[in-house]
Amino acid sequence: MLNLNGRIAYDEDHMIFRDSVRKFIDRNVLPNLARWEQEGIVDRDYWLEFGAAGFLCPTVPEDLGGLGLDYRYHAIVSEEMAYVGCHAGTALQSGVVVDYLVKYGSDEQKKMWIPKMITGEVITAIAMTEPGAGSDLQGIRTTARRDGDHYVINGAKTYITNGQHADLVIVVAKTDPEAGAKGTSLILVEGTREGFRRGKNLDKIGQHAADTSELFFDDVRVPVTNCLGDENRGFAYLMGQLPQERLGIAVAGQAAAQRAYDEGIAFAKDRKAFGKRVVDFQNSRFVLANMAAKLQVGWAHIDWAILRHVRGELTAAEGAMAKLWHTETQWEILDASLQLHGGAGYMNEYPIARMWRDGRVQRIYGGTSEIMKEIIGRGL
Repeated sequence: MLNLNGRIAYDEDHMIFRDSVRKFIDRNVLPNLARWEQEGIVDRDYWLEFGAAGFLCPTVPEDLGGLGLDYRYHAIVSEEMAYVGCHAGTALQSGVVVDYLVKYGSDEQKKMWIPKMITGEVITAIAMTEPGAGSDLQGIRTTARRDGDHYVINGAKTYITNGQHADLVIVVAKTDPEAGAKGTSLILVEGTREGFRRGKNLDKIGQHAADTSELFFDDVRVPVTNCLGDENRGFAYLMGQLPQERLGIAVAGQAAAQRAYDEGIAFAKDRKAFGKRVVDFQNSRFVLANMAAKLQVGWAHIDWAILRHVRGELTAAEGAMAKLWHTETQWEILDASLQLHGGAGYMNEYPIARMWRDGRVQRIYGGTSEIMKEIIGRGL
């Protein structure tokens, strides 16, 4: 369980909410997590349970059917889920996709989709990455050609979280291929559209419970009213939302790093070597001390970043810095904790093994660490 002593981002109301999240996890997540990992997907019924508990899209304004809570409530859910190692795809819906609908959707789009996203009846995805375009979103090749009052979409996307379950996909496509980034639009594509098909559930190193898919668009026709926001403004919308997405990854990274430390110190106190506990060796204590110091810094920084975001002050560079530092630190602590476990750390029966596998992608998705450095460096 996360130790909340000294946290400055949360008040008593947040603590009450966090307690309800923890009870839900104990009741609905932990008994199913191993099965989800084996099956490579989370039950759709779980999404309905998650929504009924009030944990899906908690920041949606009340006039759109939401709870109207601030970002900290979503961060609480992300922290607690990351700490137990659940990668169900709900964070994508709550912390990424729904904000595109709230900020850029038409009244009709909002009324049609947001209420069902809150309840879990509708599961969503956002399709950015392609076989030939990852962190560089300007390189996408999927097109949405105007044909009267419809778009005709052709292309392929890959590594799409919630791809198997998604009822609605925000597709990043070129509506003006000659205009580069300025010709990019966001198009809503329903999972029932003719010509839309899902590839296999991809076999990943980690995060096995999170379904991740290839998506294919073969002359998929959607009405032009499915354009999210203004045509050819998609790239600007993506850039405007990425700081929150990257903060969300940083929040999860910090919580997972804390769990890795907790697993490492518990094992070091229990395991004996050469007649004494592993924790009694100076090297072990130094390794753990280094972890503890970085976690102290990390919690102070993540609270600072969360509060800045709540005030609307978090910049793109600051979001990139948060993702870079917290995911790199997460990996360092994961790897050090696994090393403290010795051979046991390489065994799947120990939580650190799965956490280590799950954590590797944190330095890749949402923009690689190298791209984060580019973003930060451009503003120096």
